[in-house]
Amino acid sequence: MTHAPLTTLSSDEQLFFNEVEKFARTVIGPKIMAMDEAEQLDPEVLAQLFELGLMGIEVPVELGGAGGTFMMAILAIQALAKVDPSVSVICDVQNTLVNNIFASYATAEQRKTYSPRLCSGEVGSYCLTEANSGSDAFALQTRAVADGADYVLTGKKVFITNAKEASIFLVFANVNPELGYKGITCFLVERGTPGLSLGKKEKKLGIRASSTCEVILEKVRVPKANVVGEIGKGYKIAIETLNEGRIGIAAQMLGLAEGALAGALQYASEREQFGKPLRDFQGIQMQLAELASKVEAAKLLVYNAARLKDAGQPFIKEAAMAKYLVSQFAEEVASRALEIYGGYGFIKEFPAEKYYRDAKIGKLYEGTSNMQLTTIFKLLDAHKH
Repeated sequence: MTHAPLTTLSSDEQLFFNEVEKFARTVIGPKIMAMDEAEQLDPEVLAQLFELGLMGIEVPVELGGAGGTFMMAILAIQALAKVDPSVSVICDVQNTLVNNIFASYATAEQRKTYSPRLCSGEVGSYCLTEANSGSDAFALQTRAVADGADYVLTGKKVFITNAKEASIFLVFANVNPELGYKGITCFLVERGTPGLSLGKKEKKLGIRASSTCEVILEKVRVPKANVVGEIGKGYKIAIETLNEGRIGIAAQMLGLAEGALAGALQYASEREQFGKPLRDFQGIQMQLAELASKVEAAKLLVYNAARLKDAGQPFIKEAAMAKYLVSQFAEEVASRALEIYGGYGFIKEFPAEKYYRDAKIGKLYEGTSNMQLTTIFKLLDAHKH
């Protein structure tokens, strides 16, 4: 079965994208700078994400979700990021990582218990990264020791998105370090469990309204029923969910690039020099045309990977390519769009400087650009043999 890139949205998909973008523009838009300055998500924004069904897009209706497709989740992430990438990443992690783990690996009882909560008001957090295990994710040191009917978890996670707001933590820990990555297991830990606490909240260059915290586990006791998936299969869960998550990050960067470009186009129409709008100068026209071409190329990459995923076809290489290239495009578009504002692009009165700050993370989280290139080459090399 062949597959061609499908960047044309169905009428329902286009309507959905337009509605999410309208919500982002009218509700989130006026709060962007206040949230960025406070380095905190407005609770009302979070509540409305849940009310609109944007925190459980692929979750079946019978479990409280919207019953949508992966493509719809990608469109929501893109539309939110066009206005505020900080809010977009909150929605992204909930859908592509947390809800995805429950859908693919949780028991029927776990899904019945937790999926409705994750769709109706509770935030989930994906706790993998540690101080000495970033790209080498499976060098993690967090331990899980069996003790009767429980496991006792000890360790510290860093750079954990949504940790401040989360009430449900998916924690990766090793039950048998002698087995290396084959001992890694995913555990479900609820906020309020004795021994679970948050460490410092990181102060960041960009996406500042999105919380990034340490998660500390000091002899956290959880029942064996809180194992997600099988013992020793945590590495498989992490790899497979991050493959989907990379399409989400690419969608976030696509939306960011669209927002930066739209701002530059508007500014170039309003700002006059030498008696005419900037957009009447051929040099500006060519710059905007080139940036628009990169945004369209980014859309091809993101939508193609999402369509492959929804069709049940191989998508890992395409996901890595999308994250690698779209994060590059986003940084370039944000930077050059800022320059079109001239000196005004450098001040907070205009949105250009925030898009520029927010863009950098795209090359770093959920797999650095170098890790994407490694994945792409492995898959290219595999096809040779």
